[in-house]
Amino acid sequence: MKPITTWIVIADGAHARIVLNDGPGKGVKAGPERTFSAVNVAGREIMADRPGRSFDSAGQGRHAMEPRTDPREVEQQKMLHELAKYLEQEAKKGSYDRLVIVAPPRALGSLRSELPPGARAKISGELDKDLTQVAIHDLAGHLGSVLPV
Repeated sequence: MKPITTWIVIADGAHARIVLNDGPGKGVKAGPERTFSAVNVAGREIMADRPGRSFDSAGQGRHAMEPRTDPREVEQQKMLHELAKYLEQEAKKGSYDRLVIVAPPRALGSLRSELPPGARAKISGELDKDLTQVAIHDLAGHLGSVLPV
């Protein structure tokens, strides 16, 4: 009988990694050697030029124009989209049977909305915590509520 492989995606808005579990009592081990990262530079460096200026709609005034979105949020959304696409490709290949997502609430919601149906169907648990800085050998203690490790 083939073991049930669970991929555990550990993400925040800017970084993500995948670890795996092969069943109860097997613990957590390193997954695919692929990590995901958003460009992590200060917003002032991404938007290095001064904002444009426009005339007031009524009168002689001029005003600076602000960008409609935060450049860092755009980069984080790109990273989550890339992660979701990868999870869908691997779901189609049969690389994993179940998926557990661990992320802070905002990143969890964004990733959930990005996931295509194939990967979304494999979700067996979600945990709204930021565990990106936790070492692999310490993860099992944090995952007990969503996965028997």
